[in-house]
Amino acid sequence: MSSASESGAPVVHRSGRLSWHDRLLDVRDTILANPGFQRFAAAFPLTRPIARRRANDLFDLCAGFVYSQILLSCVRLRLFDHLADEPQSAALLSSRMSLPLEETVLLLDAAVSLRLAQRRSGGRYGLGSLGAALRGNPGVAAMIEHHAMLYADLKDPVALLRGQNDPGQLAQYWPYAGREKPSDLSSAAIAPYTALMSASQPMIAQQVIAAYSFQKHRCLLDVGGGDGAFLTAVAAHAPKLRLVLFDLPAVADKASERFRANGLSSRAVAMGGSFLTDRLPEGADVVSLVRIVHDHDDANVMTLLAKVRAALPQDGTLVLAEPISGERGTEPIADAYFAFYLLAMGSGRPRSFPRLQQMLADAGFSDAIRLPPRMPLLTTVIIARP
Repeated sequence: MSSASESGAPVVHRSGRLSWHDRLLDVRDTILANPGFQRFAAAFPLTRPIARRRANDLFDLCAGFVYSQILLSCVRLRLFDHLADEPQSAALLSSRMSLPLEETVLLLDAAVSLRLAQRRSGGRYGLGSLGAALRGNPGVAAMIEHHAMLYADLKDPVALLRGQNDPGQLAQYWPYAGREKPSDLSSAAIAPYTALMSASQPMIAQQVIAAYSFQKHRCLLDVGGGDGAFLTAVAAHAPKLRLVLFDLPAVADKASERFRANGLSSRAVAMGGSFLTDRLPEGADVVSLVRIVHDHDDANVMTLLAKVRAALPQDGTLVLAEPISGERGTEPIADAYFAFYLLAMGSGRPRSFPRLQQMLADAGFSDAIRLPPRMPLLTTVIIARP
């Protein structure tokens, strides 16, 4: 129920009884929003650390875009590669990155503040803890470059939420979205997205393989497997496992090339088709969906799960690897980052474990369980059986 205030803005009236928890939160919100309390909390010794931490958290939210652009600058200028062998002086880095010295120092100091770089002896700079970790994960650097498209699509986030934006750069980059016949896509059309997914697959594959052993199976079907990066990683851990990849024809061709290059042609085959319109290959006793489901809307997911159920034997297993919504400690990853990324892409959404359990049950699966993840911010592994 609402009415108009004197200023013309709607006034929302509460109805129903509030729980004690809600009432306590209302009291907390009122106190925290009070300027007098904020001044007191900043001055009082016992509350000062909390006040400073909250102020820093709020400022990080405001400044997050600037931080991301500093990170993008470091990646594009290959700063972490320059610092990898030994610490460098600002003057030498200025020459190597073709930047004026003053702006080089500005970037280096910003990188130090974000733990991407670190000051070393003799006025030199070396890798910071986050810079070193990033250099060890090329897929992360590829995503940072890729985010330039996401930032362009989010230039008016309210219009995006209201559906008032035309399809942006991400929708064009992800060529499958909105196409009636994705199987007709050419090799050139799928190349950029396939390359990005290939760059990010190694760190995802490590998490899936650490959570679930494929060695007890005889044949693995990877649906939507891209250029075969995941199956190639599994092959190294399960040398007797036969491997089948199913993806769009142009993508499957790239997977065949990878299998040949890695000496896997005798036990790995790539098959082309669309999991929305074609039957899946049969004969596998385990099927993997690695970061596929969250890219698609509910109707397409149910179509896919039904096809997987039909392709599996009664004693088969589905291995589903996804970023999960609503997981404690990783909420910003799925509920903020992936939610807006997929909104800009024009397809899919992050889902909670209970929601995925229900969708699996509706498709004829039972006993869906979540395996303990090493790095839940990357992916959570769920297994289910017919």
